[in-house]
Amino acid sequence: MKHAETRGMRAKGTGLSQKLGTAKQSRCHGPQIVDHGVSFNLWAPTARSVELLELDQPPRSMPRDDDGWYQLLSQTARAGTRYQFRINEDLIVPDPASFFQPDDVGAPSELVDMATLRDSVLYPGRPWAEAVIYELHVGTFSEEGTYAGVERKLPYLRELGITAIELMPLNDVPGRHNWGYDGVLLNAPNARYGRPEDLKRLLRAAHALEIMVYLDVVYNHIGPQLNYLHSYAQSFFTERHTTGWGPAVNLEGQDGTFVREFLTENALMWLREYGFDGLRFDAVHASERHFLIELAETVRNELSGRHVHLMLENETNQAHLLERSQQGRAKYYDAQWGDDFHNALHVLLTGEDEGYYGAFADKPLEHLARSLTEGFAYHGQVFPLHGEPRGEPSAHLPPEATIVFAQNYDQIGNRAFGERVSKLVSPERLSQTLGARAAEPAYSIAFHGRRSGGGHTVPVLRGLKRGGCRTDTRGPRAVHQLQLDQHSGKAKA
Repeated sequence: MKHAETRGMRAKGTGLSQKLGTAKQSRCHGPQIVDHGVSFNLWAPTARSVELLELDQPPRSMPRDDDGWYQLLSQTARAGTRYQFRINEDLIVPDPASFFQPDDVGAPSELVDMATLRDSVLYPGRPWAEAVIYELHVGTFSEEGTYAGVERKLPYLRELGITAIELMPLNDVPGRHNWGYDGVLLNAPNARYGRPEDLKRLLRAAHALEIMVYLDVVYNHIGPQLNYLHSYAQSFFTERHTTGWGPAVNLEGQDGTFVREFLTENALMWLREYGFDGLRFDAVHASERHFLIELAETVRNELSGRHVHLMLENETNQAHLLERSQQGRAKYYDAQWGDDFHNALHVLLTGEDEGYYGAFADKPLEHLARSLTEGFAYHGQVFPLHGEPRGEPSAHLPPEATIVFAQNYDQIGNRAFGERVSKLVSPERLSQTLGARAAEPAYSIAFHGRRSGGGHTVPVLRGLKRGGCRTDTRGPRAVHQLQLDQHSGKAKA
């Protein structure tokens, strides 16, 4: 389907909070509050029958159209109503487009009036060049492990020099503890951290301090546990492609149209209803290129009045996704996380050469310099791990197209014992190496923070550019070695 056709289909029922006249007008995933009740919508093309199970109401059969949509207008449902669907008169499932799951992903969904979350005037954001990102996991960043716990520590982050926080995935997952990358219900923020209203309050508090908030999202696979989509929407997935995490999401053909709509609505929900300032897309090398471009174009067109930043994790170094217009603005995505820089720096610091570090162990300093001056270390050269060319030419891209970082959740979490770089090398060597890098051209750095029993050392590069240093809004330049005291919440030089 062409981009214009996709946007046209959304326009008929656009906006997760728009009031619709009748149930038949809505082709949006999830419940829509309309003039005379609530329109419940479920795309279940391989189900024989679907019933709406609304708390304290008898089961009601949902009519189906030719495209596999089951829809029913309920005049008894309202915000706070709990509901489920019964598939084929047997399997009871939550709404796959649920906006909140107060009792875990297998329990009833709760109807949320998304219009109450949207601000009349959204925070305009800050230019991408001002982004100094702090990556955090809501469940481990504070003692409370909640949105409120993050909100309490916002002044500390601002004092540290942070201008943006990136929340690891919030989509609901089974159980209490999870990184979020096996999300089952993409629209529902994890109830372990608080209610949707609590998440919205966190964003408003951050914006009041001029701190942007980004969200990590995963669109290349759906978590397997308590994922019922296979039972009624088998065509949500495809066997034409596979991923390292299970069946690939189907983004092609007529059925792929509805899947792309679902994922696009999800991205717009976070950016529009909650007011996030940008999204980080996980492992896009496992996604379809045409969908990535369609998604970015839709976001750019529909949210053109704000600074909305779109970031990639992309092992294949696809520079065309980072192209700029003649005016210097990102056509699709603002930046890619610089794994090449990280890997080369890690080898320099530790001497490790196992796994993907082996591709940088032959000449780490050269790889580091190239990633700093040309975006990627590998942009068309043969990658030793698989013996094939990797990446596209990237030297023409501006420096801000690469997010430079010394460590993040991915590189730490991939280690058997989760050691940070500060545990692998001496403080002196770490400080000297990062200090030397301050004289090299760079752009910015993001790092991962978490709760710990005592202080831990975090290297921070602030606002560097190729060809020289720039300062952030607080004034410090180059490299800072900070000791973070988790008990007092103070940063000590």
